[in-house]
Amino acid sequence: MAIQIKRAYDPVSNEDGTRYLIDRLWPRGKSKADLAIDGWLKDLAVSDALFRGYHHDQAKWPEFRDKYRAELAAKESAWRPLLGRARTGEVTLVFAAKDSEHSNAAVLKEFLDERLAE
Repeated sequence: MAIQIKRAYDPVSNEDGTRYLIDRLWPRGKSKADLAIDGWLKDLAVSDALFRGYHHDQAKWPEFRDKYRAELAAKESAWRPLLGRARTGEVTLVFAAKDSEHSNAAVLKEFLDERLAE
């Protein structure tokens, strides 16, 4: 099956499968009905300290990516159920950042995809 990422401000689609919000904060201007999420996985969100240090500075992207992956590795109980769900159906990781390529969702997807391939 597959894991995809999608901004909270993009339209919901039938192809999204199970949708999980992975940000620590709720996206501005969006209701629960707007997001159509099946769960809010705050434990997979970037730590506040790491987010403040990065704050979407692309020059810091490699460092952010490495540190967030280390945070994720230490939270196996938080991502293991998500991995199980991805093995049985489509999963969409919902996030609010404007830059999809340099987002926590991109790192989490990469992290999970690697484990799905094992």
